[in-house]
Amino acid sequence: MSSGAAQEAATSFGAAVSFSGEPFLAADVGGTHARIGLMAFRPGQPAPVVLAYHVYKCAEYAGLEAIVRVFCDEKATKAYRLVLACAGFLHEGSVVNSNLQWPIVPAALEKAAGLNDIQVLNDFEALAYGTAYLDASSVTPLHNPRRDEETATGSVVIVGPGTGLGVAVRLPGAQPKVLATEAGHIQLAARVGREQQVLAELTQDDTHVPYDHVLSGPGLLRLYGALCRIKQLPVVFHEPAAITDAACAGTNAVAVETLQLFCGWLGSFLGDLAMLYGATGGIYLAGGFLSRMTAFVEKSTFTSRFLDKGVMRPFLQTIPVHVVDHAQLGVIGAASWLMCRETEGKTA
Repeated sequence: MSSGAAQEAATSFGAAVSFSGEPFLAADVGGTHARIGLMAFRPGQPAPVVLAYHVYKCAEYAGLEAIVRVFCDEKATKAYRLVLACAGFLHEGSVVNSNLQWPIVPAALEKAAGLNDIQVLNDFEALAYGTAYLDASSVTPLHNPRRDEETATGSVVIVGPGTGLGVAVRLPGAQPKVLATEAGHIQLAARVGREQQVLAELTQDDTHVPYDHVLSGPGLLRLYGALCRIKQLPVVFHEPAAITDAACAGTNAVAVETLQLFCGWLGSFLGDLAMLYGATGGIYLAGGFLSRMTAFVEKSTFTSRFLDKGVMRPFLQTIPVHVVDHAQLGVIGAASWLMCRETEGKTA
């Protein structure tokens, strides 16, 4: 998301409601799942408190308003505020993202769900805010260099291969500042050999092939399909999970090569992001299917491709990369964003 779009996405609907400490709703909505939390701020606690939480499959509901109503009924609660973290950006009153199951119009949602106030931000902006509350127990290291406390300060990049490819950056400072980006739409770069063959195959359909088209769930299917065409083999897998399962089990050679390509491109992409944003605070990988393949990633070319940046290799050797369980991170981050805005007196 561009900076202008990010500012537009950070939008409040309905009447202004003062910060009171009353419980409120936080939602993290992607292309596949909607995560809803009943949240509260407690004096003396830096992190928002999750009072109740549930995950819903978007395809099973007619819209977000139905999910909000079901959550409130199931938890026997009523909240009048919602902070909504969702994929895409806000344009002319609607959330724009082709990966969403249904349109989201905050003003209509506010009315249908009986809310007084809705505020909207990008889903990876929320995840970036949430990384401030991570500890060692909630991450799995992929590249974990030893470094001193001074080296550990700096920008933090969070990347999420999921239904799409989200990227956000948390900037250092007393108050968190987050840059929401559309870095997933950077043009895919291929090295020699198989990557160039695959890229040539993918460019037959579109001259612009972004990283989003390979580093995502749908991207795995594209990679697998391209390899099948190159090898003149039939397609036997039709879901990303089937490809990752077969690759991790080592039962299908094309699936294994697909995941190897994915890991190599992911490592190279993260190395570029680390240099672009000076990510001395580290890189966090979030996304539902990554946790299924962590062991595969560790044995792949991921780390070597991450480090293979010529004269910048010594810098990249100091950057940790972790996989984080997505879980409640989005709703905690969305609530943290709201708390920061209200602390600064920026709520509309």
